Amino acid sequence: MALKIITADERLSAARNKTTIALFGASGHGKTWQLRTLPPAETLCLDLEAGMKSVQDWPGVSVPIRTFTDALDIACLIGGVDPAASPDAFFSEAHHAHVAGLYPDLARVIAERSIIFVDSITDLTRQAMAWAKARPEAFSDKTGKPDTRGAYGLLAREVIGLLKHLQHAPGKTVIFVGILERVTDEFNRTTWQPQMEGGKAARELPGIVDQVVTMSFFSAESDPGSATGIGNWRHDPEKGGHRRFVCRAGNPFGLPAKDRSGRLDVTEPADLGALLSKINLNPAHKG
Repeated sequence: MALKIITADERLSAARNKTTIALFGASGHGKTWQLRTLPPAETLCLDLEAGMKSVQDWPGVSVPIRTFTDALDIACLIGGVDPAASPDAFFSEAHHAHVAGLYPDLARVIAERSIIFVDSITDLTRQAMAWAKARPEAFSDKTGKPDTRGAYGLLAREVIGLLKHLQHAPGKTVIFVGILERVTDEFNRTTWQPQMEGGKAARELPGIVDQVVTMSFFSAESDPGSATGIGNWRHDPEKGGHRRFVCRAGNPFGLPAKDRSGRLDVTEPADLGALLSKINLNPAHKG
């Protein structure tokens, strides 16, 4: 691949045409429902958890994925050829030619879509773990017995490689949906973290994507200056009546978030389509 100079105008145009987002929320909070806020004709849902019941009448297309090798194949179709991949590696020219020949209709659908909705990254890592445990790297060379460290190492390498490959998908906005879990330590301190197999992939994901967004329930305060000092919203995951997106790092709720666009408030309405529009505003209209 030849080196190429990218002008400022080209860079701004590319930024408006693609965004990578990790959207986390507790089970049952309506993450998959966010598909309804995205344009059906432009969106492809990768269904890894057989969880389309809440959007069964959504008019867009979806692809059920039940194995990690299927996930690798479709990621290759979405992201294209990785010029740094060795000839026999995933995402190589040979891999891409194989899957493009095997799934021509799927390749056409992908080419026509600009938004990829991955539901969910939690199940992606579970499928990756099942795959890794069956690989030679997951067994000791000396004893032939299962080697858990080898399986986790393989899982981390391949999942991170898949995420980065989708990150570089030309002209595609990629949304990774994942479960957020509450963790309470022995000192009764509560933190929130993504539910994923393998700590390394979970730690690296925020550095791979442009935006990290947490969806949770909030209660409206009568006094805007009370509680958090962030508008009139109080984090109330058990009894809150309002879904909100938390979008900025260092938020007072202690929820995972990051905003590379610089255009989002600490919390935003729980509307993924509207959030994408705000992120991708023309800089001249930045408000």
